[in-house]
Amino acid sequence: MRSHDHYGRGRTRPDRSMKRLVIVVALLFLTAFAAAEAVRLVSARSLARRTAALAAAPVVVEAVPVLPAAGDPSLTLPGETHAWYESTIYARVTGYVTKWNVDIGDRVSKGQVLAEIETPELDAQLVAAQAKLKAAEADVQVRETESEFARTTHVRWHDAPKGVVSEQEREDKKAEFDAATARLASARAQVAFDRADVDQFAAFERFKRVTAPYDGTIIERRIDIGNLVSAGSSSGTAPLYCMVKDDPMRVWVDVPQAASGDLMKVGVPAAIVTSERSGRRLEGRIVRTAQAVNPQARTFRIEIDVPNPSRALVSGMYVQAVFTLSAKGLLQVPAAALLFRSAGPQVAVVGADGCVHLRSVGISRDNGGVVILSSGVAAGERVVLNLSSQVVEGQKVAVREGSDAAPRRRGAGA
Repeated sequence: MRSHDHYGRGRTRPDRSMKRLVIVVALLFLTAFAAAEAVRLVSARSLARRTAALAAAPVVVEAVPVLPAAGDPSLTLPGETHAWYESTIYARVTGYVTKWNVDIGDRVSKGQVLAEIETPELDAQLVAAQAKLKAAEADVQVRETESEFARTTHVRWHDAPKGVVSEQEREDKKAEFDAATARLASARAQVAFDRADVDQFAAFERFKRVTAPYDGTIIERRIDIGNLVSAGSSSGTAPLYCMVKDDPMRVWVDVPQAASGDLMKVGVPAAIVTSERSGRRLEGRIVRTAQAVNPQARTFRIEIDVPNPSRALVSGMYVQAVFTLSAKGLLQVPAAALLFRSAGPQVAVVGADGCVHLRSVGISRDNGGVVILSSGVAAGERVVLNLSSQVVEGQKVAVREGSDAAPRRRGAGA
């Protein structure tokens, strides 16, 4: 019995120790969880307080002052040169080319013979017309003789005493005289008609020598000796030469609508710069404007006349037209200050109350990094750069002054 009781008491003690250990571990876990939960609640409340503080704080923006536009800014636009005259020369007579005297690039003078054409058919027609004219002139002489004889006969019979000739005979002689007079008039009309034919063929004979219509430069030759050329300028007729008058030259420029106030008028000076000719600069001025804006491109065309005595410009060149514009009453802001929204171009102005106010502006010129404004802001006002779309009208902001209104890259904004 004793040994049994002793064994039983020996098994109970380890069980109680195990239970105490489990309870201790559980208490430790509960204590750690409570501590972690307390730390989480404290962190969440701190984060909420910081978030609320940040939400209540004004947004920090960068702003620069609006400045008067720089004096006499320049505007550079692409242009294309065109000759003063450009003529395609066709043959006025049909025949064979016997000689050509000038080639592409040659300078020619007004009236200079460019080519000669042999015209056997025209020559034969002229000879026939001359012979026909001579025959008509001879017929006039015959009719004049007949008319004179009929006139004298009519006079004799008309003045004869009554009773010597009958009235019927007098009437017959008068009728013969009238008929002879009509035949003479017809013969003279035929002479005039035949002389017109001779003059026409003689005029065409002069076109056998193809001449230059003005002083200029040959830019294309399409004939060679022996070529058959046809008179006229139809779609199936090949031209002989193309030539241009290249002093002065015209320069066509398409100007944006925003520059219409400065450039849609005659007399504005312009400089033409060519990169192909070592950047030569030629002075000209606007002589014509379209006085209408292209609704598709929102541009209007101007024409600049440029003296070209040295032939620095040739037809079809790509050039740069530089205009000096007036900046009076205009203001400038960086391109990064512009907002393009449904209401049109705008800027965000920081008012005296420290809030953002959106203003619609009128753009006079866009120079890339700097935009010239004609309306909407005043000099000295501060405009926000790269405004976030989250900033709305009337929102309080904190301003970080920018360097100035110097050119910046366009890109950020609403």
